[in-house]
Amino acid sequence: MNDATGKDDQFEDRERVETLRLVTNKGEDVEGNLYELVGGKKFFENLCIAFYAGVKDDELLRPMYPEEDLGPATLRLQLFLEQYWGGPKTYQELRGHPQLRMRHSPFKINPAARAAWLKHMRKALEDQKLPPLYENQMWAYLDRAATAMLNTMED
Repeated sequence: MNDATGKDDQFEDRERVETLRLVTNKGEDVEGNLYELVGGKKFFENLCIAFYAGVKDDELLRPMYPEEDLGPATLRLQLFLEQYWGGPKTYQELRGHPQLRMRHSPFKINPAARAAWLKHMRKALEDQKLPPLYENQMWAYLDRAATAMLNTMED
């Protein structure tokens, strides 16, 4: 209980709150650039290849990728994640602002699709054998990002 306001300091989603990312005055993570800390381009390439290996046989997710070859989708995700985590800005140079919700709006992304996406991403991330601190930091973002893509609650 907060004595000043009389309100409870606890809130219902306290378990889902991301660990604070401390940054320098230049915007860099205090512990360093996560892109570099996890292995740079090779890490993100391996992560995305492993992710799409699961997606290719997923009956719910595969129809959301109109291309027969998942290679272009793999590269787009790789470039996006590299940029997000402090790597090269290639994604934005090639595709402009990410606009993730707009780019995903043509597809029905409901809780089942979110769960399927996270299942494949969780396996891909665990397969990379990151130190727990880095894995947890990445997973917190991926979980939030998947939730942000929800555009319907219908089956």
